[in-house]
Amino acid sequence: MDVRDAAGRWDALGSRDSSSRQAAMELIHQEVMKRIETMGPIPDPQSSSPPAMDDSLSSDLNALLAHVLMLSKQCPYEDVREKCICLLQKVQDVGVRIPRLVGNGPSRFIPEKEILQVSKLNERIQSIFEDAFAVLGRLDNISLVMGFHPQYLESFLKTLHYLLQMDGPLSLHCRHYIGIMAAARHQCTYLVNLHVNDFLHVGGDPKWLNGLEEAPQKLRALGELNKILAHRPWLLTKEHIEHLLKAEEHSWSLAELIHVVVLLTLYHSLASFTFGCGINPDINTDGGHTFRVPSLSGYCVCDIANGNSTLEEMFGNQQVSEFSGEVEVLMEKMKQLQECHDEEEASQEEMATRFEREKTESMLVVTSEDEECVPSRDVSRHFEDLSYGYKNFSRRGEHVPTLRVLDYSWEDHGFSLVNRLYPDFGQLLDEKFQIAYNLTYNTMATHQGVDTSMLRRAIWNYIHCMFGIRYDDYDYGEINQLLDRSFKVYIKTMVRTPEKITKRMYDSFWRQFQHSEKVHVNLLLMEARMQAELLYALRAITRYMT
Repeated sequence: MDVRDAAGRWDALGSRDSSSRQAAMELIHQEVMKRIETMGPIPDPQSSSPPAMDDSLSSDLNALLAHVLMLSKQCPYEDVREKCICLLQKVQDVGVRIPRLVGNGPSRFIPEKEILQVSKLNERIQSIFEDAFAVLGRLDNISLVMGFHPQYLESFLKTLHYLLQMDGPLSLHCRHYIGIMAAARHQCTYLVNLHVNDFLHVGGDPKWLNGLEEAPQKLRALGELNKILAHRPWLLTKEHIEHLLKAEEHSWSLAELIHVVVLLTLYHSLASFTFGCGINPDINTDGGHTFRVPSLSGYCVCDIANGNSTLEEMFGNQQVSEFSGEVEVLMEKMKQLQECHDEEEASQEEMATRFEREKTESMLVVTSEDEECVPSRDVSRHFEDLSYGYKNFSRRGEHVPTLRVLDYSWEDHGFSLVNRLYPDFGQLLDEKFQIAYNLTYNTMATHQGVDTSMLRRAIWNYIHCMFGIRYDDYDYGEINQLLDRSFKVYIKTMVRTPEKITKRMYDSFWRQFQHSEKVHVNLLLMEARMQAELLYALRAITRYMT
């Protein structure tokens, strides 16, 4: 029995009934100890170097132990965490090497102490995490970081559950495979690995994971749609849609295609969030744990990389002091812009000119991390045309056409189309967009009672401007007033080439703001990007239908 089988038998760990959890832990305990017995004689536990386990039997045991380690740290139920800690100790006591954590917490960018821990939760977060654990059998690092914003996390998890697990046009394994294809487009190994495991768990054919060429033709045909949506969604036409809907025995239905489009756009944007928050591998996956013996020294080089050293904290404090007053300057600009609104409004012609100027300038923003990223074979095998990307056309100065929201918008057009072809899902998406856009605690850094609507709108509209989407009633001159160059560099990199995001770039914008506020920014970027891609895809489908 491998870890996927074990995970299936461990579903009861997600039960709110403590007796069911206790019975499940007994089964896990028996299974682990049985595995150890089949390994043969246990070496002397006092040995300084117990033999490494590398055969097939020990490989299965290692996977189970890694799963137990994850449960000991991230299960929302204290009784399960305690029993998993005891089990790991017992395994170690009989001389078997147990796994230990790699890295420090869910994020490379955010100190672990600032991320909501499952053992110190308020009642609402506890309930959300329990629901997620019951459905997914895990609390992944993305959810833990999103835990800064419970209202959004609840909506996100509800949407994900409906999209991946509820009845819908696509089979379960196809949903995960499409998620793999979308995440691979941005070289997001975190999401690829997550959905490789889920794909196998729901009965997906392992051969498909050897490369896109091993998948059925119907799925391979999505390659063009995947790359255009990820990098140049404004180029999508009704002909692309027709090609997928009229491919004889490999044709997609309209309902299936809506499901596909939502999956692709969700995972392109979720890749942005993953890179933008520096999400670490989950504990039970490769890179999240190790069986190597820890060094004798208490110092570890990875402490600095994960923001846990005294030097890092001292340097960070120095940077914050150098940028003191940043928040107050931004608040003053917001106040001045509001006063200008009250006095006069620019003409429609002037607002159109300002939009075109901002759209052009957004393409000229050069990221400081402009080196080429070469995807590894493990990721690139899941998509075609490796050279296709944002960088190619931005260097040629290709024109991005303007899509006026007056002509095609989510509220007036996209929402109803999704709801018609994928019942009730349009409502879930709309709720997620609205929560991300309207989410506020009326704070900016240490300041309370602040109306942040102007700043949130500037961020959202700047991202849509990069995609050529124009709001006729918005003055794009506000963007240059509210978003400085370092922030624009971060936004463009996160939305366009998220695989190039670094901790230095994350640290370089809004230096006085809290990590929770930066995570909020990343939620805005993720949802604005998803809606932009979705608009172009739905417009192409609408044009095909009419």
